[in-house]
Amino acid sequence: MNEHAERIRRLQERLLQLQIDGCMITQNVDLYYFTGSMQTGYLFVPNEGEAVFFVRRSVVRAEEESSIIVEPLGSFRSFGERLADVYHSLFQAAHSRHLRFAAEFDVLPVQQLKRLEAVLPQVEWVDGSLLIRELRMIKSAVEVERIREAGRIINLAFEDALDKLRPGMLELELMSHIETYVRRAGHIGIMRMRGYNQEVITGMIGAGAAAAMPTYFDGPAGGQGLSPASPQSASRRPIAPNEPILIDIGCCIDGYVIDQTRTVVIGALDEDLLQAYEQSERIIRSVESKLLPGTVCEQLYMHSLQMAHAAGLSDHYMGYGDDQVKFLGHGIGLEIDELPVLAKGFSYQLQPGMVIAVEPKFTFPQRGVVGIENSYVITDTGFDKLTVSREGLIQL
Repeated sequence: MNEHAERIRRLQERLLQLQIDGCMITQNVDLYYFTGSMQTGYLFVPNEGEAVFFVRRSVVRAEEESSIIVEPLGSFRSFGERLADVYHSLFQAAHSRHLRFAAEFDVLPVQQLKRLEAVLPQVEWVDGSLLIRELRMIKSAVEVERIREAGRIINLAFEDALDKLRPGMLELELMSHIETYVRRAGHIGIMRMRGYNQEVITGMIGAGAAAAMPTYFDGPAGGQGLSPASPQSASRRPIAPNEPILIDIGCCIDGYVIDQTRTVVIGALDEDLLQAYEQSERIIRSVESKLLPGTVCEQLYMHSLQMAHAAGLSDHYMGYGDDQVKFLGHGIGLEIDELPVLAKGFSYQLQPGMVIAVEPKFTFPQRGVVGIENSYVITDTGFDKLTVSREGLIQL
């Protein structure tokens, strides 16, 4: 059974358990996950039987790429009739009741849902967001290897950038060196996020006060950015000696992302910033000792809070003031913000195949951000680190 067929099988198993008749998948990333193609259309997965990818554009390309049966969508106004014809037995069996179809409510536009409701009036729509995200939470060996390859490439780009880093270099110039390197190595040029209105470029590079500037991005370090139209990551600010340079970067290979952070300084850090950086490393080492199947995600976050408090750094942990974020880490894969989340209220137990980024960081307003971030895959006996860049405060 190929990757996509196995994913469809797992989805159907959950649909049957939840007494849901089928699932309508429309979002690009989810379409790619289940079919191998990102062409525009609707993937319908019944709780039993063959899934069909109804494609609007491009049918020719979808037929080349998809592991799932492809059919031209045709007129959307007749999509309901088409679906009832293809899945005749499903619609007939439910003649006396409403069918229950799941959809990705977290990413499906209201307008699109209304259109589906209009052409399928016999269907009750339920939220399948969590169902799909939980399926994607456990990675196959193939997925892990793609993330590992992204980690290999980002390490080469990082070392190349360090060779070029000089006082007075603009943050944007440093970022451009990294982006050029990873693009040539196969980075697709985008790192996707599922969260509404959340975007990420190739990560966040910021030095000194610019790195500590808060912004809308749901992370401990936003960066100044180039303008209010892009208020995150690198700016045109020159990098100065003796200030922390946060290099929080990623790479996306065949759709799969890596996430890593290293702290660099040209010269030396002030003593309190150095101590905060060293505490971030103590936190990540302690968390690593708990990256075992069965560990509850929430407990990892609470443990990190206790360590930050014991060091007298609670006010600076994962942001500052009202802009502190309430998590230690997050799942990664086809998107940066996948499940599980290492945060209060997340009772998921770590399982083999989960890939998570752990990122303890400390923010000092007007001075900078220090910290570290690694990506890990959970194994049967612990973890395998997918980020391979050298650790420790990197002094140039």
